[in-house]
Amino acid sequence: MVKSLEINSPEPSRKPSRKLWMAAIKFPMYSVAIVPIATGTAVAYRNTGIINWSVFLTFLISAVLILVWENLCNDVFDAETGIDVNKAHSVVNLTGKKNLIFAIANICLLLGISGVLAISWLQQDLVVISAIVLCCILGYVYQGPPFRWGYHGWGEILCFFAFGPLGVSAAYYSQTKSWSVGSIAAAIIVGIVTSLILFCSHFNQVADDLAAGKKSPVVRLGTKRSAQLLPWLCAVIYAITIAAIFFNFFPIWTAIVLTSLPIAWKLCTFIGENHDHADLLLNCRFIAVALHFVVGSCLGISLIF
Repeated sequence: MVKSLEINSPEPSRKPSRKLWMAAIKFPMYSVAIVPIATGTAVAYRNTGIINWSVFLTFLISAVLILVWENLCNDVFDAETGIDVNKAHSVVNLTGKKNLIFAIANICLLLGISGVLAISWLQQDLVVISAIVLCCILGYVYQGPPFRWGYHGWGEILCFFAFGPLGVSAAYYSQTKSWSVGSIAAAIIVGIVTSLILFCSHFNQVADDLAAGKKSPVVRLGTKRSAQLLPWLCAVIYAITIAAIFFNFFPIWTAIVLTSLPIAWKLCTFIGENHDHADLLLNCRFIAVALHFVVGSCLGISLIF
């Protein structure tokens, strides 16, 4: 029956394939790599009035390549544990070539690290490359054997440090070779809003996580309490923003971050109302991605202009 439908209706069978590939590539998710570098650079510009564009662009491309490595490796490692057995848009499930995907991932890592290494070599300073290597280590222990810390509920914390304090601060340091309270405040905001994406992605896969023995925060807390925690996490983002403006670490224009409140409200209410309906929460992570993008964009734009 299925084979007959595939033969007689080839066009419909290709459409799901294209949709699955778009879901697997996850273009919107790459704002996760762009925002920390852009934000750290924006804080540096506010403090110095200068942007080294070659450093910025090299860092940006390197960050995207490193995130490609992490995403592909996560698919490979999840395929080994069987947790992605129902994930049709896994790159490994789509291609059936785990070793090839792993090889491509490692090539991306090598290219990304090479770009950051070039920045450190030109500046004769090991701080930036050290911070990014530490980010990569956190990215590996998240899903990689024998650690798999994400299976023990540490994923959000690892994500916070990799994309927040380490990522944003490294971008700031690459421009200024120094540190600032403003960059730390921005790093905390970016770290929290990035971790929210991972946190929200667990709501629709509780059953698969339980079957694979993955104790994500949503599995540990339950979907109801996790949904109740979400507004408080969002509130921290805006509280830090307002405090940083009050103490003049951010300009008054950073208040435009508050324009993201409707997205935060939509995310919290949608998950709150449907926390126990996994089928409805498949795309809630993309609301979190939208929140991440708007908060990061508003933060960066306000610091530059």
